[in-house]
Amino acid sequence: MSDSHLDQAVLASLQDVMGAEYPVLLDTFLVDSDERQRHILEACEAGDAQALRLAAHSFKGSCSNMGAPMLAVLCRQLEEAARRERLDEAPDLIEQIGREFAIVRILLKSERQRYR
Repeated sequence: MSDSHLDQAVLASLQDVMGAEYPVLLDTFLVDSDERQRHILEACEAGDAQALRLAAHSFKGSCSNMGAPMLAVLCRQLEEAARRERLDEAPDLIEQIGREFAIVRILLKSERQRYR
């Protein structure tokens, strides 16, 4: 697993804390992330900078907690663009977030397979 996409130390810590519930945490993050990305897209399409900022902020925290540093950085950039009401920057950042999440999804599903 690539440390540039997932922080193994964070995952190990989550595994220690969560114990048998660790696979559930992985599953929940994946499902929750789809919902968060949907909120980001909807806010962008509506031109709602405040909703976009909040959605990006929320996803950033979730990504940080789950050890997805590159994804968290992209969300922070989107949050900042929305805070500055630079919605013209949002589509490219949202696309980058989608691509990075696709990689993280594959890596976390691989991680999840270890617990079947």
